[in-house]
Amino acid sequence: MGYKFTPEAFNKLCDGLKKKYKVYAPILLKGKGKFSDTDLIGYDEFSTIEDVVFNHKSYFSPKETFYPVSQTLFYFNENEYREPAVDERGILVFLRSCDIHAVERLDKIMLENGPTPDYYYERMRSKVKFIVMDCLNSFDNCFCVSMETNKTENYSASVRYEDGYYLSNVVEDIDGLFSLHGEPVEVTPRFVEANKQTVKVPQGLDLGSEAENPIWEEYGSRCIACGRCNVVCPSCSCFTMQDIFYEDNPDCGERRRVWASCHIDGFTDMAGGHSFRRNNGERMRFKVLHKISDFKKRFGVHMCVGCGRCDNACPEYISFSQCVNRLGEKAVAERG
Repeated sequence: MGYKFTPEAFNKLCDGLKKKYKVYAPILLKGKGKFSDTDLIGYDEFSTIEDVVFNHKSYFSPKETFYPVSQTLFYFNENEYREPAVDERGILVFLRSCDIHAVERLDKIMLENGPTPDYYYERMRSKVKFIVMDCLNSFDNCFCVSMETNKTENYSASVRYEDGYYLSNVVEDIDGLFSLHGEPVEVTPRFVEANKQTVKVPQGLDLGSEAENPIWEEYGSRCIACGRCNVVCPSCSCFTMQDIFYEDNPDCGERRRVWASCHIDGFTDMAGGHSFRRNNGERMRFKVLHKISDFKKRFGVHMCVGCGRCDNACPEYISFSQCVNRLGEKAVAERG
């Protein structure tokens, strides 16, 4: 069961949703591109459904809608601390199937990878609902089919644009607004069945022997440690802490959680001048093997969801998918 909407009806639906939810979707961000006077597609609240980009992949992932790039955890002075006010509205996100799988990976790290869930993440995450965007065609560098993330059932409804706007497989008619504004029709969600790019993840990698693989030296000579691959990745979760002291009163300030990157200098620095993974090749190895080996050993699924954003973002044209395939070819050759 589903609903068809005219643009006017869908905008009324969104207006109704915005009374209780912050509604995010991929939109065209003017002047925010990599180069001067260029645009890119990223996540933000939108004014009308016509602003939503259905036929292109977003450059940035939707995780920043509930896991901010920079998040103030609390304010402090010499005597006390207090948490910032929390927006009580829910969060409704239009996103692809692979991105929903990526959120599930984030959940495993932030909610299951320790004795207690991450308080700040859990508080935001508990308010999130998903509207999955149908993928009628595969995008450049996507390999979600290889990673088995091209389909999902974790959503309130599925949306697509053809000769109108369609909500299909409505699992949750949020506040009755879907049925109020839509015309009932028989419609089913569409998920991409094949990508141009395919990846075969090697099984049973020996992490010890992989440390000596010469391809990491090759990638190390090319990687410039900019961290773009981590920033655009929907399943990367690393962060650092920053204490910001105010100039007018150095006894007052705020503690912020800020995204960090395993590729960036200083990420693994320790007291006494020690540091893990000093060169770029070692950092590349850590990221790749964590995405396709270590994470799965711990949680049963690959961390990488095959969105291909890292390939799109890398200024040195380093392909994560090609790297994984090269590891697989080497493993096959070694087995003879």
